[in-house]
Amino acid sequence: MVSQRAAVAAVFVVNGGLYGAWAARVPALAAQTGADPAELGLALLGPSIAMIVTAPLAARACAAWGARLVIAVALAGACLVLPVLGLAGSVPLLGAALAALGALMGTVDVAMNVAAVAVVRDLDRPLMPFFHAGFSFGGLIGSLGAGLAAALSLTPARHFCFVAAAGLLALLVTVRSVPGERPGPQEKSGGSYRAVVFRKRLWLLAAVALCAAVAEGTCAEWSALFLVKERAVTESVAATAYSVFSVTMALTRLFGERVEARFGPHRLLAASGLVAAAGLVLTAAVPLGAVAYAGFAVAGVGLAFCFPVAMALAGDAGRRSDGGGGERELGFVTTVAYAGFLGGPPMIGGVASLTSLTVSIGAVGLLAALITPAALAARERGAAPKGTAARELV
Repeated sequence: MVSQRAAVAAVFVVNGGLYGAWAARVPALAAQTGADPAELGLALLGPSIAMIVTAPLAARACAAWGARLVIAVALAGACLVLPVLGLAGSVPLLGAALAALGALMGTVDVAMNVAAVAVVRDLDRPLMPFFHAGFSFGGLIGSLGAGLAAALSLTPARHFCFVAAAGLLALLVTVRSVPGERPGPQEKSGGSYRAVVFRKRLWLLAAVALCAAVAEGTCAEWSALFLVKERAVTESVAATAYSVFSVTMALTRLFGERVEARFGPHRLLAASGLVAAAGLVLTAAVPLGAVAYAGFAVAGVGLAFCFPVAMALAGDAGRRSDGGGGERELGFVTTVAYAGFLGGPPMIGGVASLTSLTVSIGAVGLLAALITPAALAARERGAAPKGTAARELV
C-alpha cells in the first residue's frame, strides 16, 4: 500500500512531467501546425486563461467531492488529452487542445495542493516544499524526456502517448492512497467563495504568491534573452540560465521541511523574499554574465519556498474544527498566482521596450522584496506557531 505522502508526491511529479513534456515540444508542435509566432502566442495563451478560470471551480469541486476524485478525473483527462495535442494539425486545434489541457492540469494543480495540505495536517509536518519539489523534478524529467524524443525523431503524438501511458500507470497505482475522500454533509459548512475574497489575510498570501509567480515567470521566459541582449552571452549558453534557476529551486525545496520547522512559515517567507530580491537585483546591477547566472541561482533559492508555503498557509486559513476545509482559500490564492504567471512576462516586456531588460529585471527584484512585508503582515496577531513548523527538527 502506497503511503499518502508518496501518493501525493507522485501526483505532483506526474503533473510536472506532463507540463515539461508538452512545453518542451512547442517548437515541434508549431512546425506541425504551421503556426507563426503570433498564432503560436495566441495558442499558448489558452492554457493560462483556462487555468485561471478553472482554479476556483476546482476548489469548489474539491470541497464538494473530495480531492481524490477530482485528481483521478482531471489527471486521467489530462493524460488522455495529451496525445490529442500531439495530433493537432492546425492552429485552432492546437489552441483548443492546449486550453483543454490547461484546464485539466490547473484542476489537478488545485486538487493536489488540497491533498498535500491534508497530508501536512495529518502528519503535522511542513511538507509543502517537498511536494512542490516533486513538481519541479517532474518538469525536469518531462523536458529531458522530450529532448530524448526529439533526438530520436519521435513525433509529438508518439512521444505524448508514452508520457500519457506512464502518467495513467502512476495514477492507477497511487490514486487509492491520495487523501481527500468525499466529505459528508456536515463537513461542507465552509464559507462561500465570496466570503473568502473579503479576507485580508488571504489577500496578503495571494500577494506573496503573485509576486513569486511574476518573478518565477520572468526567470523562465526572460533570463536567456536578458543574457544575450544585456550581457553578450551566446545563445547556446544563455539557454541554460533557466535550467540553473529551476534546478536550484528544486534542490532547495528538498530542504524545505527542516528549514520551515526551524524558522516557521512566516519568517521563512519573509527571508525568502529578501533572498529572491537580492538575486534579481544582483543580476541587474552587475554587468557580468557569470554574476547574472549566480543571481538567477540565488533567485531560485529565494523563490523555492514562496509558492508552496503560501499555499500551506492559505489552506490553514480555511481549516475547520473537524480538520478539513481550506479548498476555497487555496483556490483563491492559486487564481491570483496564475494571474501573475499570465500577466507578469508581458508586463516585463512592456517595461523593457520603454527602458531595458536590465531595468525590468531590477524592477522584478523590487517586486519580489514585497513578499517580505506581505508575509509578515499575514501572520495572525497573537498566534503562536504550531506543531513541527515551530520547533527545530533533531
